[in-house]
Amino acid sequence: MRNLNGLCVIAAFAGALACGPAIAKMRLIGTIAIPGAPLESYDISYVDQATNRLYLADRTNKSVDIFDVKSSAYVGRVAGFVGFTGVNDAAGPNGVTTANNGTEVWAGDGDSTIKVIDLKQMKVIDTISTGGKKRADEVAYDPKDQVFIVANDADEPPFLTLVSTKPGHKIIGKVVFEHATDGIEQPQFNPDDGMFYVDIPQLDKEKTKGALAVIDPKTAKLVKMIPVDNCIPHGLAIGKQGKMFLGCNAGSKRTGLPGQLSVVDARQGKVIAEIKGPGGSDESGVNNKIDQYYSALGNHPDGPVLAVVDAKTNTLLELAPTAAGAHSVAASEFNNRVYVPAGKAAPCGGCVLVFGPE
Repeated sequence: MRNLNGLCVIAAFAGALACGPAIAKMRLIGTIAIPGAPLESYDISYVDQATNRLYLADRTNKSVDIFDVKSSAYVGRVAGFVGFTGVNDAAGPNGVTTANNGTEVWAGDGDSTIKVIDLKQMKVIDTISTGGKKRADEVAYDPKDQVFIVANDADEPPFLTLVSTKPGHKIIGKVVFEHATDGIEQPQFNPDDGMFYVDIPQLDKEKTKGALAVIDPKTAKLVKMIPVDNCIPHGLAIGKQGKMFLGCNAGSKRTGLPGQLSVVDARQGKVIAEIKGPGGSDESGVNNKIDQYYSALGNHPDGPVLAVVDAKTNTLLELAPTAAGAHSVAASEFNNRVYVPAGKAAPCGGCVLVFGPE
């Protein structure tokens, strides 16, 4: 076995060891080691495209872990989170994103708080309560208005909290979803229209009926709901010209629905493509430089895979095997690589799997 610097495929994951010229398909090309206790519980990963840093919500080590994308190296971690408590709805960190030109990390924690990390000092500099009883989960950031959003997915009813990232960290408002009967999932900021979009897996206990909620970051008000049927949306990635890729949890065994991935046109306000077959998604990602969408299908019925979708044609390119429980994904436009964290049960014993052109 060789690490990422050797640009070789590791046989334990992807078959025979091979090095060679780049081709179009994504394949596992290496791993990045994670120091500390072997990774057992983790959540969201995120790549800051401007600073080329990868951030991982590492519950096992009660920290946000930081990696350099250019050198494929571990940089360090910032502790101060609750970790895995034995109950997923009270674990943290969860969602992570950068804010204020990449100088800070904002993360949801298991005690219903937001932790603000100063990356120069490498420490938590503020803790903001969302007022909930359970974890503050997935997050997104609006750099234009300097507004952060976090989902309390496990509270009943679930709700969103919008906070200014300007000094003082004022809470702008909350949006409660009385009709969301299976929590709320991944939010994203859409620069095309300046709105937040948020996955709503289920409405009024009808598992075939989900939605994308559209939230105005300036007013913290719900603008509208875009229906998304037969999907149970969990992952969300923002493509070009208002196109949005949804990783659907439909297809996982617990749903009883056929697998699919969906694409929404926000300008038209409707689903424009349904990619039938793959399902069981959690987090989704995108590389708008090469027009590819990604979804981590940790609950895919045939085993965990990374789904790769052509964003121009909305067609499935491939399903690349990952590792048990791999539900998080982030992509870099710097090197066109895709990062999928894997727990200690994986052959690497807990690492970040790195996919790229073979």
